[in-house]
Amino acid sequence: MASASLRNTSSSEPMCFSLPRSLLLQLSSQVSETLEAMPYTPPESSPLSIKAFLQSLLPSNAAPGSSSNKEQIKNFFLCLATFASASDFSESPTLGWISTNLILSAKSALQQFRDAGLYGSVGEMVADLFPEIVPDLKRVIKETCVDTENEEELTTNNVPVGHSILAAYQFRWMVSQVVNPLLGNFCWLVIPCALTALDHWSPEVKKQGMFSFIHIANNVSTAEFSLYEEAVLDACCRNIPASDELWHHVVEVSVLLLTYTQKSNPRSPWFDRILSEMLGHLERQPFNKERRTEWLSLIEPVFDAMGLFLLAHFRRLFYLFFQWMHSDDDQTVILVLERLNAIIKLTWIRKSPLTERLVDELVLIYKESATRKNRELLRSSILELLSLLQRCKGVQFESTWEKHTKDPDLVMLISSFNQHQMQIMAS
Repeated sequence: MASASLRNTSSSEPMCFSLPRSLLLQLSSQVSETLEAMPYTPPESSPLSIKAFLQSLLPSNAAPGSSSNKEQIKNFFLCLATFASASDFSESPTLGWISTNLILSAKSALQQFRDAGLYGSVGEMVADLFPEIVPDLKRVIKETCVDTENEEELTTNNVPVGHSILAAYQFRWMVSQVVNPLLGNFCWLVIPCALTALDHWSPEVKKQGMFSFIHIANNVSTAEFSLYEEAVLDACCRNIPASDELWHHVVEVSVLLLTYTQKSNPRSPWFDRILSEMLGHLERQPFNKERRTEWLSLIEPVFDAMGLFLLAHFRRLFYLFFQWMHSDDDQTVILVLERLNAIIKLTWIRKSPLTERLVDELVLIYKESATRKNRELLRSSILELLSLLQRCKGVQFESTWEKHTKDPDLVMLISSFNQHQMQIMAS
């Protein structure tokens, strides 16, 4: 069996291009019948009928005409890739109408496609088709990748954006099928296409670009990725102010790619640039619960990689933390306390004037926790933070803590703190 990993250095065509047309018709018949029976109403805002377009990709019993067997195989494969991709995006406005039966039919056809082409796996078959299909998908995505502020360009471009959205789903599915070490051989193809998707104005296309990069980062080496890291990190930075529906994915992919490419270099200017862009976005809407909880949940790997270099961002970080500490939702408060714990351990909050206020805020949260559902978890986290501060700030902590020791509302906290300190000293 030929190896798909050698396709980029070989002049031969993909093995599946030699499959007979009779087999192609046989594989497509069940998919075609299931698709035909599927109810579908095209969105009023779109001139493209997704169902009709996908039906046009299926080979028919009519004479092949000007369409070669190679093109019919490529089109059929893209149709199957679209249906297979729908299993991961049941809520998608583009693919949500695709039924489970159609998805299963497509996956079955892909398995038979693989077996007929003598491939060891679907991933190997996809990799064999990368050079033939990915350039076409990139071109389709790029056709509607325009500046949304340029109204004249938008009105003169007659290509429905639905084509680009479908191409993005097809590309993401293809990339997701190929894993390490095979995917590393195709960085030259898949990364430029993923960047084109990430630069698109459509949130649906952007999202598929982000999912593609997450898979790529988890399946190629940093050496294979290094040629593209500047362009990719710049694209991540430019996407941080994207719409709220993309915020979680933007933070996830930015954190992953930043730590993946720069982890051994905490002095990298990309840490400052991306973290500053995120903080600026959070500062514009500090009371947006979804935005802050998603960021707090995902950002810790960046903190770990930056270490002491976080000190340069203390003013902005603590400004947000001090606001979020008193949020109505327990989730935000718990996440803030967890991130504070990490920051204190990483930096020992050196040369910071924030210690006194931080102690005061923690004491205040302790009092507020009496009415919270998760008060035991909150109080345990606060006690641990106070203990950390006592160890790292010493005299500065003691002078601030002293003014709270006579507060009758803090008898339990003071007792717990003293007991905790004795346990540490005894251990």
